[in-house]
Amino acid sequence: MPKAMVAASIVVGMLFVILAGLYWAIPAGSLPAWMPGFEVGSTHIHFKHGLGSFILGLAIFAFAWFRSGPNRI
Repeated sequence: MPKAMVAASIVVGMLFVILAGLYWAIPAGSLPAWMPGFEVGSTHIHFKHGLGSFILGLAIFAFAWFRSGPNRI
């Protein structure tokens, strides 16, 4: 179970970092409609959404790193 949890954490962390890149690179009007921050015709870049997503991704990576260490009973 721990190896599966580490692998899943890495995948989810990567998704959040990619999401941060999307928020920083794509204007709000061009984001997919299902993403928070979508605004029709807007040229606004959601920097704070991207920053929050990036920090969350890094926190998930840290969780995976600590879970992948040696088991101490």
